[in-house]
Amino acid sequence: MKKLFFALLGALLLSSCGVGSYSVSSGKADEAMLSFVSADKTPVTVTVDTDSFDVFTVKTKTWKKDRKIKETALNTIYISPGKHDITVQMEGKEVYHKTIFVSVQEHKIIEL
Repeated sequence: MKKLFFALLGALLLSSCGVGSYSVSSGKADEAMLSFVSADKTPVTVTVDTDSFDVFTVKTKTWKKDRKIKETALNTIYISPGKHDITVQMEGKEVYHKTIFVSVQEHKIIEL
């Protein structure tokens, strides 16, 4: 009787355990960010390859090298990682033109 009881108890304990393989995948979004810094908060038109965006710059006074810029829809452009041709126009004048390379989750800050 004891053998039957322990056999049933053992079978119950082994069958109630979660046996199997579980997988959890996590990672970072496949995107990079661009933000622009100038002396004043100014509207700028940014052309990334062939796409055009209207954003505002972040004031230089509120941004420091070791301090992160708050990423908002008004001051951050989300682009795919890789090589991009960037052109920035401020008040109708081209103030920045460069080809850059950004990696995954890199937040590139361009000073104007």
